[in-house]
Amino acid sequence: MSKLRLESTRLDSVDALRGFALLGILLVNIAYLASGYRMAGLPEPGFSSPADWGVRWGVTLLVENKFYLLFSFLFGYSFTLQMASAARRGAGFTPMFLRRLGGLFVLGVAHSVLLFPGDILTTYAVVGLALLALRNLSPRRALWLAAALTMVLALGFLVLAALAKMGYPVTGSIAGGVAEANLADQLQQGTPAQVISDHVRKLSFIAVARVLFQGPAVLAACLVGLALGKMTALRDVSGATALLRRLQWLGFTVGLLGALVYTLATWNGVGHKFLGQAVDLVTAPLLAAAYAATLLRLLPRFPLLTRVLAAPGRMALSNYLAQSLICSLIFTGYGFALIERVSPPTEVGIAVLIFIAQAACSHWYLRAHRYGPVEFVLRWLTYWRRPGPSRVSASGTDG
Repeated sequence: MSKLRLESTRLDSVDALRGFALLGILLVNIAYLASGYRMAGLPEPGFSSPADWGVRWGVTLLVENKFYLLFSFLFGYSFTLQMASAARRGAGFTPMFLRRLGGLFVLGVAHSVLLFPGDILTTYAVVGLALLALRNLSPRRALWLAAALTMVLALGFLVLAALAKMGYPVTGSIAGGVAEANLADQLQQGTPAQVISDHVRKLSFIAVARVLFQGPAVLAACLVGLALGKMTALRDVSGATALLRRLQWLGFTVGLLGALVYTLATWNGVGHKFLGQAVDLVTAPLLAAAYAATLLRLLPRFPLLTRVLAAPGRMALSNYLAQSLICSLIFTGYGFALIERVSPPTEVGIAVLIFIAQAACSHWYLRAHRYGPVEFVLRWLTYWRRPGPSRVSASGTDG
């Protein structure tokens, strides 16, 4: 541990990146919360205008599968900050981190059942166990393992694409998708008990998708975060302008080209969907890296942007759960039951308004509190004692 160059203080840039990722995740998740058809992998039949399709294409091209990777990278990066904090205090890191993962898992299960079956917290809890086992990897080996995981997963999707091409039933039918979407819509508009039953019904399918697709991709992104955390890569990026520019060029060329292939496969049936997913697995991290590099270059020039994004980033867990709660109140039988009644452009507008409100509330809340409300509880569980009530600035110690 003493040989690792680990950061010891909270970084505004990390919080701002986390806030930025939170916005991207909301832009994707709101579509799945607002429509059973989207959860079934189909466009909403009631919205087919050019504006509707433009938003579907835009979100799939620019946002989908990019921001959860950025969030996962930050999970791995923050893992190194937590190791450094434990080392400074002379505390045992493993028991604390296991309690933290247990708390995330419980929160994730509750989130999946009550609000959104597409929850990612349970994935982080499971991936965190692998991250703990791999924490002594050198940065180079962590990066190689991340690349290997990505390539193996992409190869798996290429095999599925080949099997589908040969006629093997490796994917569901559109008719089944429509029937599933109609059933989901019916349940989501019903009583709270029916909403919960629909969530529970979907969990087995989503769990398989997590194990076969998102889990390995999340672990790969976490390993990149682990490697860069050990190298303190985000401590001072002022001297890394050339590297950030290369990431931008690579991401905004190769990354966008791959995203275009994925979008065509998703919405136009150009090529097999599995082929599009294989390409996206390899290229989405490049586009996510380009977004991060662009933001890191902008933050020193625009301090206001840092302040806007850092506060919701410091309360990312609370805000993530609140996003699902707000959307559930809008779209399900918990509240207004507007599922299938809101167009894709309006969904994006609602998402932006939710994030703006969360940014303002986060700034207000953090004036008097050191941690967000859910972060407070999770920290209490992690350290097995009540966190101190004192308030700190965004640049205060991160434990």
